[in-house]
Order: sequence, then C-alpha cells, then structure tokens
Amino acid sequence: MADFLDVIKQPNNTPHTDHVEAGNISGETAIKVSHVSKVYKLYDRNRDRLKEALHIGRNIHSREHFALDDVSFDVFKGETVGIIGTNGSGKSTILKIITGVLSPTSGDLTINGRISALLELGAGFNMEFTGIENIYLNGTMLGFSQKEIDERLSSILEFADIGEFVYQKVKTYSSGMFVRLAFAVAINIDPEILIVDEALSVGDVFFQNKCYRKFEEFKAQGKTILFVSHDLGSISKYCDRVILLERGKKIGEGDPKEIIDMYKKVLVGQLTATADTNKSGRISEGSRWKDLMMLNPNVDAYGSGLAEFEDYCAYDKSGTITNTIIKGDEFTIRVRIRFFDTVQDPIFALSFKNMQGTEITGTNTMFEKITTGTFNAGQCCTVTFTQNMSLQGGEYLISLGCVGYREGSFTVYHRLYDVFNLTVVSSKNTTGFYDMDSIVTVNREED
Repeated sequence: MADFLDVIKQPNNTPHTDHVEAGNISGETAIKVSHVSKVYKLYDRNRDRLKEALHIGRNIHSREHFALDDVSFDVFKGETVGIIGTNGSGKSTILKIITGVLSPTSGDLTINGRISALLELGAGFNMEFTGIENIYLNGTMLGFSQKEIDERLSSILEFADIGEFVYQKVKTYSSGMFVRLAFAVAINIDPEILIVDEALSVGDVFFQNKCYRKFEEFKAQGKTILFVSHDLGSISKYCDRVILLERGKKIGEGDPKEIIDMYKKVLVGQLTATADTNKSGRISEGSRWKDLMMLNPNVDAYGSGLAEFEDYCAYDKSGTITNTIIKGDEFTIRVRIRFFDTVQDPIFALSFKNMQGTEITGTNTMFEKITTGTFNAGQCCTVTFTQNMSLQGGEYLISLGCVGYREGSFTVYHRLYDVFNLTVVSSKNTTGFYDMDSIVTVNREED
C-alpha cells in the first residue's frame, strides 16, 4: 500500500483551510472528522465466525478489512464539499458514520449543526407507510414537532410533485417517485448540513436540475453541503473543495480541478501496487488477466463444453487492466478461448447491460462480418473488442459469449453472463444511455 500512496505524493489527513474566507464560508467547523477508522472482520467460512464468537480454539479465524483507515478532514460552515473515489474506497462509509448510521471503530467525530441526509434509496423510510406518513416519520426523527412539519408540508409536496401517490404506500412507488419524496423531505426541513450520497442519480434529468438549483440556494444561504458523486461535472461546478478517498485512505484534498485530475490518475494507475503487475499497471508474463479484475462471484456460466473462456479483462487506453473507464476514452475488452473439439466459424460476442438488467449495446464477430475459421481441439484464440466509451457515467455489467452452428443446430459453446462490471466515470452526462457527442454552437444575433 505504501508504494501506491507514494505515487500520489499528497499529505494524508491534513485538514485543508484554503477556502475558509471565501464567499459565505466561515472559519467555524460544521463537521470535524479526526483519525476515523472503520474495521470489519472477514471470515472465509461461516463456521469460523461461530468459532470465534464462542471462543472455540486458540486461532483467530478472522481477518481485518479497513473500510476507513485513519481519515481526518474538516468541513466548514457554508462549504460545499464533494467526496470522490473508486468503488470500495470508503465514500459511503464515511457519510454513514457522519450521519450516525454506523459507528467508527476508532477516532472522533464532531457535528455542529442539524443534519439532513439523503443516503441510499430507502434509508429512513417505512415501506408500509404512505408518503404522508413517512414525511411525518422522518420529521419526527429529526426532532420536529407535528406543528413544525405541518408548516413545511406544502413545500415538501410541491417539491416532490408526485400528486395523489403521496397517499399511497411507498412500496408501490417507482424509484423516481421515491427519490423525489426523499429529497423533498431532506431539503425542506431547514437543515444546516445537507448530506447526499449518489441518490440523485435515480431521478430524471429535470428533477436533478431542480435539486441542483436547490443546492445553489443552500450555498447562497450559507448552508453546508457534503455529497458523494461519480458525476465529476457536478463535483467541479458545485464544490468549494473535494476529498479523494482510495482503499479507505484519504489521499488528496483541495481544489476541485486539482483533485479531479488526481482521481483520473488513480483510475489509470490504480493497480500499480498489485503484485502481478510490472509497476506500470500491465500484467506480467505468466499471470492471468482476470486476476487483476473485480469479478462477479455469482457469474451465470453455461455451455456445451466444446469451448471455454479461459481468460478475460478490460483495459484502458494506456494498457492498464481495470474495471474503470473514463467516458470518451478508447478501451478494449480482451478474451482468450480454448477449444476442446473441432469447431467451425465460432461467433464471439460481447454485450453491456445496465444495473437494472437492460441490454444497452453489444456486438459479435458475425455482426462485424468477421470469418473466424476452424479451431481444433486444444487450440486457443484471443479476441479483442476495441471501441470508444460513449456510455453515460455509471455502472455496467459485461457478458461474453462463444456460440455457433454445429450440425445445423445453434449451439452455445460457452457463455458468461455478468462476468464483471465496468464503472464509467464522466465529467459530462447527457440524457439517455449514450452520449451523441454533439457539437453545439450558439451565435448571438445583434439587434
């Protein structure tokens, strides 16, 4: 871990104070995080958990995983601070600790102001209650009287704009309706500190715009905002300061542009500390590509057994094997297939699905009019799919296929559904699934 952090060359856990005199930002601390760590115990087998709980045997049957490792930072009143980082870096964990959902293993936390939090979808809501009942439930949990909630009810309903559905149980809501109500409650109970964790990615583009306008109102009122987002455009536009987490550690803090540039370097070089690489993020001879990928442990694999995907990976434009691609960059998915019998003209396929299971795009060698030829038992081939990343920022699941026709019948030789994920990091998202990369011009006409 040390050599990875040395590459970044940023002081760890040093509170940043460059912005305390700017705009509405005061020198008074709203949130103070001091040397906070969160450690989970991991067990290889469920029975090991039981053995340790019952003190059976002298061996320790668990290992420690640091979701957060000695993290410190200050958020000043009136600041808008963003937290960015790769998946598993500890972003959501630190927000849950700040909001009291989780307790730290060690370290201290000081909050100066009333917090309203919009974390993962569903947090703080009772699925069996109606929308109205959940408004009062959340308000009561935040310390408001019924009269105070009554005074804010019309503002909440107007902002949510879900009509008569507010009188239905929230378990019947679409994800869009749910996030509208949750955000409307969070911002209309007069918080001094607003905390948001990626929840806005569920709403439509118009609702997101409405929410960000509210962010601007909050900033003008001198309120404090702390939020996690993969939308680097929003991070750059709205944040006074950005904190970068990686593998549970704070590795950068400062100006949004500076930290976003650092984040992109982390994305390209995030595997430099991996033993199987040659310090450039590229795989060394004799190693498997997939060993450097984050794979789906529950991959759906099946086929006739006449062929098998032995290895696979994605790599970015610099040749680094990674699960993270920057929108607009060229990237490649590479697979290696071994054949166990003679197979004529196999078709090699690749597809992308979103997290809801909708197939977004894909191709195969038949669509691309590539004749693959005949392979005999024991032979292998490598197939590469190279393209520009035009999908919107977000999470996608990759599936691989090797199929064909054998004795006149369509045959699946091997398929791997949702074998690994790709995280697309974007500084600009448009509507829909992909970016048309439009060139837009505006010409002012003189009167």
